[in-house]
Amino acid sequence: MSNISKLMLSDEEQQLVNNPGWILTKRVIIDKVCQMMADMAESQKQIIEREKNWLPPVILRSTPKIAKGENYLQLPYVLLDYPRCFDTTNIFAVRTMFWWGNFFSITLHVSGIYKQLFRERILENTEAAMPGIFICINESQWHHHFEPNNYIPFKQLSAKEREALILEKPFVKLAVKFPLQQWNDIPMLLDSSFKAIIEMLKG
Repeated sequence: MSNISKLMLSDEEQQLVNNPGWILTKRVIIDKVCQMMADMAESQKQIIEREKNWLPPVILRSTPKIAKGENYLQLPYVLLDYPRCFDTTNIFAVRTMFWWGNFFSITLHVSGIYKQLFRERILENTEAAMPGIFICINESQWHHHFEPNNYIPFKQLSAKEREALILEKPFVKLAVKFPLQQWNDIPMLLDSSFKAIIEMLKG
């Protein structure tokens, strides 16, 4: 019984465990995020359809996928992947993310043949297309937080540093984020960012 003290609840925890309202409110919020993502997916599909003349066919054939979970760094999240083309070495994806207590974000993720296809346009067009964008500097391509060991502002890099990251790394991830305080504007902001990403790749 030596661990019994670790199982006791604080006053705040006692209040929460006896109050179902907060967890029901969380469910309502997550449902609203999922509906927002579904609406955004329809808008994104229309944008992709308009650009079908130059996008690779595999991208055009992809379908939106919404996923949710409870534990990205211990907090709930919702993801929308579209377009989404994933295999072992070749990735083309635009990921929209809601992360509880943190932000909404939208990320372009390319590797393999798709990085080779778009790297010059990314290098040339990124800063003009999306002034507030961040670039991933992590060796792993599977982290989503914006800590300085993962993402840094693109504008802080010199031309040589940008070239090294975009041309030499096996993947490129570019992302923008929006604080949750901008909730009412989030659909418009994410829609504009998605359009900017596609226009950047189009060149």
